[in-house]
Amino acid sequence: MKKLLYFLKDYKKESVLGPLFKLLEASFELIVPLVMAAIIDTGVASADGGYIMKMCLVLVLLAVIGLTCSITAQYFAAKAAVGFATGLRHALFAHIEKLSFTEMDTVGTSTLITRMTSDVNQVQNGVNLVLRLFLRSPFIVFGAMIMAFTIDVKAALIFVVTIPLLSVVVFGIMVLSIPLYKKVQNALDKVLGITRENLTGSRVIRAFNKEADEIAHFHESNETLTRVQLYVGKISALMNPLTYVIINGAIVVLVWTGAVRVENGYITQGEVVALVSYMSQILVELVKLANLIININKSIACGNRIARIFELEPSIVDACGRGEAGETDCARTTDKAAAVEFSHAGLIYAGAGEESLTDIHFSAARGETIGIIGGTGSGKSSVVNLIPRFYDATSGVVKVNGKDVKEWPLKALREKTGVVPQKAVLFKGTIRENMRWGNPDASDDAIMEALRTAQAEEFVRTKEGGLNYGIEQGGRNLSGGQRQRLTIARALVKKPEILIMDDSASALDFATDAKLRMAIRAMTDPAGSQMTVFIVSQRASSIRHADRIIVLDDGRVVGIGTHDALMETCDVYREIYDSQFKKEQ
Repeated sequence: MKKLLYFLKDYKKESVLGPLFKLLEASFELIVPLVMAAIIDTGVASADGGYIMKMCLVLVLLAVIGLTCSITAQYFAAKAAVGFATGLRHALFAHIEKLSFTEMDTVGTSTLITRMTSDVNQVQNGVNLVLRLFLRSPFIVFGAMIMAFTIDVKAALIFVVTIPLLSVVVFGIMVLSIPLYKKVQNALDKVLGITRENLTGSRVIRAFNKEADEIAHFHESNETLTRVQLYVGKISALMNPLTYVIINGAIVVLVWTGAVRVENGYITQGEVVALVSYMSQILVELVKLANLIININKSIACGNRIARIFELEPSIVDACGRGEAGETDCARTTDKAAAVEFSHAGLIYAGAGEESLTDIHFSAARGETIGIIGGTGSGKSSVVNLIPRFYDATSGVVKVNGKDVKEWPLKALREKTGVVPQKAVLFKGTIRENMRWGNPDASDDAIMEALRTAQAEEFVRTKEGGLNYGIEQGGRNLSGGQRQRLTIARALVKKPEILIMDDSASALDFATDAKLRMAIRAMTDPAGSQMTVFIVSQRASSIRHADRIIVLDDGRVVGIGTHDALMETCDVYREIYDSQFKKEQ
């Protein structure tokens, strides 16, 4: 949490002025009982209406000054807290963007979203409360006791006994409550997790008629949360009755002692009222301080969770640095080298017990089309994810243009590579804005050419506004095939040297898929040569006409060759093909 205080560096003035004005407000609040004592002892005792009015105006003046100080303190505290949270969010988002898929898989998307939203909000509230109230409550507690001693030492000894008793009760309940509140938060996280899973997986749940089971699961988690909340609520509920018993007992003793002291002429009636007011102020501030500490503990816990994300170092590091000179230096390659080469590459995912890919060994020449096929979980996507360094090979080497991908600047490597992911992802905005992700300067003609190649031109022209047609988040207003064709076109706009299509035509019919492959084969990269294309598919028809087909089974290459050759030599490929096409009689 301490590391996060760095984001307050631009708000040092506000961080000082906020508490300072709050202490000024507290100082004026401590004067109020003395003014009341003067009104009773002088104004009421002598029936001096003019004096009473004058002192009432003093009370109004103190209220106005106190209000002004309070608003000023709130302004500075809010400015510092909001600015702190803004800087923290920007830094956290930038750090998350640097993390590789390995870290994101390990931490989890929902966790990262929680850290960016509710945790940052909780820390922001904690900073605001600390700047406004953390110094105020102890200041008033000790200030009230000191003011009581200035009135009468003997009566003030009651404060010396009462304050520790109140502190034991208030902070004892707080110490018991904090661990329980953590349990409440964990139970709440579980309920929220189940809710999220049910919302995202609602179709699957309905398809398998599991609504009753999920409702029962939710009720069980919700009941656990309710029980913990009720338990901590009962403990917290003890605070008010116990503190009021102590404070009222202290006030009874104070009034009785005050009466004796008044009768003996040591203090006045107004001073007794002032002492009672100070006692009430102490109670209110101690309860405030306890609640404040609970909130601060929540904020510290959230801050520590955020700090742990900052401590995550990306496993994929740009070895060449980020300067232009570094990129030129590192990107130097030979024209004779293969476009992509796998040399006995293996991959173990974080937390996995065994290799997902083992001894992957092949090369792809420039302009060659490579098909990759295999059963579910055979490692098809894992192979192509090693090329743009979404993951790093844990053994062996992967090369692009003769250079180890780890020696390429990430920006240069990924500019050479166009990836069409397995899941079509579109962003809210126009078709034109989505198409320009790979090439921000792409002209409308270049975009239309890519759409034509991706077999998307026809349906785009039918949309109202054409390239200005608005796409909703995730492409909800498009069909599955339309989304896939647009994601393919988006990758083609940048005209990459290496195009990776990761099972990205599964929603297309066979005729459209065939036209798409023919159009891509005719495309050239910026250097004027044909693109090297990797087509990952579970359809044998999609990769049948590739220059070479790589067959994977359980993370291993079990066959490499043309369709005809594999039909003769590879049992796995023949089984896949025969399952999709009837055998000739």
